[in-house]
Amino acid sequence: MFFPLALEGALKLKEISYLHAEGYPSGEMKHGPIALADPELFTIALLPQHLLYEKSKSNVEELSARDSTICAISALEFDKADDFIQINECQDYMLEFFEMMVVVQLLSLEISVRLGNDVDMPRNLAKSVTVE
Repeated sequence: MFFPLALEGALKLKEISYLHAEGYPSGEMKHGPIALADPELFTIALLPQHLLYEKSKSNVEELSARDSTICAISALEFDKADDFIQINECQDYMLEFFEMMVVVQLLSLEISVRLGNDVDMPRNLAKSVTVE
């Protein structure tokens, strides 16, 4: 359920910070992304309380064991994270989804600003669809 949010967050990060980013469902981490896990890897982990929290947490712990840098976004504290962004505890997963969506958007904005990019004028993005 949170995979589209991971994709959107990666897209926003690419568009305004010009950093490579990919979104993955946590269940697929062992099918590729885990091979990249080392101290150079920075991971933004969405850890929703209501959907498969323990399984997602376990996957992120594997990244931590490989010394990857982790920024966790969750309502529940995650002690293995290097950075932790706590959202409000929500009654259901959709409220949690929208809280995380705001955090991911603002995090992308802040990263871009700190890199010195003009977030109001992203480069190389087509603002209209052309038809031949």
